[in-house]
Amino acid sequence: MSFEISKSYDLLAEGMGARAMRQELIASNIANIDTPFYKARDIDFETALSQKAKEVFGVHDFKKLQMARTNSLDLKGYSEIDDKKATIYLRDGQTQRNDGNTVDLDVETTELSKNAIMYNALTAALKKDSLIFKSVLNASAKV
Repeated sequence: MSFEISKSYDLLAEGMGARAMRQELIASNIANIDTPFYKARDIDFETALSQKAKEVFGVHDFKKLQMARTNSLDLKGYSEIDDKKATIYLRDGQTQRNDGNTVDLDVETTELSKNAIMYNALTAALKKDSLIFKSVLNASAKV
C-alpha cells in the first residue's frame, strides 16, 4: 500500500535518487582519473526535476512551440530531448591532458562536496516532511 505524505514527497525522493546517481558518476570520474582518453561525465537532472515539480504542483508550461498540422495524417513531430529523464553528458571546458583524459581532481572533489550538501539538504527536508505527518498521526491518536 502506497500513500502520499505531501505533494513534495515524491519530488524529494526523486531528487535524492538523482543526487545518489550523480554521486556514483563523480566517483566513476575520480576512479578513471588515470585512464587514457577518458572524458569527465556529469548528469543534468535539474531539467527532469523541474518538469516533475511542474507535474506535482500543477504548473503548466505552454512556452513550447507546437508543430502546425494541417491534416490529421500529418506526423506529430519528434523531439530528441526528453524532459522527464536525466541526461548524461561530457563536461566541456576542462583542459585535456597529454593522454586525452579530462578529469580534474579539484573539479571532481568540489562537485562531490556540492552534491553531498544538496543530498543532506534533501534528507533534512524529507525528515521534516515525515515528522509533520507523524505529529499529525500522534495528535489524532490522542483524541
